[in-house]
Amino acid sequence: MKSSRPYLARALYEWLLDNELTPYIVVDAEQEMVEVPRQFVQNGQIVLNLGPTAVRDLHMDNELIRFSARFSGKSENLFVPISALIALYARENGVGMVFGHEPVLPSDEAENAEDEEIPSMEVVDAEASSEKADDNDAERPPRKGRPSLRVIK
Repeated sequence: MKSSRPYLARALYEWLLDNELTPYIVVDAEQEMVEVPRQFVQNGQIVLNLGPTAVRDLHMDNELIRFSARFSGKSENLFVPISALIALYARENGVGMVFGHEPVLPSDEAENAEDEEIPSMEVVDAEASSEKADDNDAERPPRKGRPSLRVIK
């Protein structure tokens, strides 16, 4: 399965711009293939302004964020692999998203992961369910095993 990170990042970026906010990203500068001005890296991370007035030629795809920006008057090309993206947020109010670490499955495990059981989904009538829930909640022991999703109509 493809990572959701690039899709969420692009959507969040557009949403911030639509709301006239300034998008900033936090990047793990220690990861491979990250090309950022090293003099601005602190604690292995760098915060970059992705606002339209701060960058040129911004391109966000499923593998990479690339753009040009000026640092101390000098234009530099920056490359941020999507896996190095830690967070994307608005400078004005901090609204945004922190991205968790996504596990990378080797090809052997990826094939086996497809065979794993998928959590079940149960459709429930909301009225009937609420009547039964009051009676059964006190008697029911805590569930064990894989979680399941219940859709209540």
